[in-house]
Amino acid sequence: MQIAEDLAQQIKAGVLGPGEKVPSESVLMDRYMVSQGTARRAVAELRPMGLIETYHGKGSFVKRRPPVLRKSSDRLRRSHRRAGKAMYPAEVERVGKVPTVRVLYIGPVEVPGDIAELLGVAPGSQVLARRRLYFSDGTPAQEATSYLPWDIAQDIPELSAENPGGGGIYARLEERGHVLAEFTEIVRARLATKQETSALSLSPGAPVLHITRSAQAESGRVVEVCDMIMAADQFVLVYRSLAED
Repeated sequence: MQIAEDLAQQIKAGVLGPGEKVPSESVLMDRYMVSQGTARRAVAELRPMGLIETYHGKGSFVKRRPPVLRKSSDRLRRSHRRAGKAMYPAEVERVGKVPTVRVLYIGPVEVPGDIAELLGVAPGSQVLARRRLYFSDGTPAQEATSYLPWDIAQDIPELSAENPGGGGIYARLEERGHVLAEFTEIVRARLATKQETSALSLSPGAPVLHITRSAQAESGRVVEVCDMIMAADQFVLVYRSLAED
């Protein structure tokens, strides 16, 4: 732990700069006069701190990526949709980065059980799924799947298009009368699965944020549930709550 703290201080002070390789185990063994196992464990302590990333056969490197600031009080605003901005581009561009998106799948699926409960549909029902991988300056940052009730998806062809148009799917929903009134987000923190580690180019054992957002229309119906997996070191979640009823 003392070695890990010393290395962490070097990273925070800029002695080990962004993208620079962390000293090898043999260097750490000589510098701190410890065994190889101790040196390896010291470096491993830096991963959950979000300070380094490790690549098999190449070693560990100081992370280059600053966090993306996510503000729930801002990113879900209707004004962004009216300006033709979807949520992810709006929040990434705000911190001076270039957002891109890769569509992985659009089509019918059997709704997962936990999503069915949030959508208010029967388990096993057919829904429209939109699965995307989001990038920040070319680095994968977030994987998200939106689930929409099939009867709504059938009435709005743009929801099945790779590019649903300015403002994203929320803008298309509101144009067809599903005016959004409330969003609910369930936030969990956990370690990435093997699939998530690969998709987001994470180090083994890296933490992720798992957010499930429900979008409720003024009618009271939940018209979309978005299941998101995000690299925890790239995001800061900021929530604004009113004190009055």
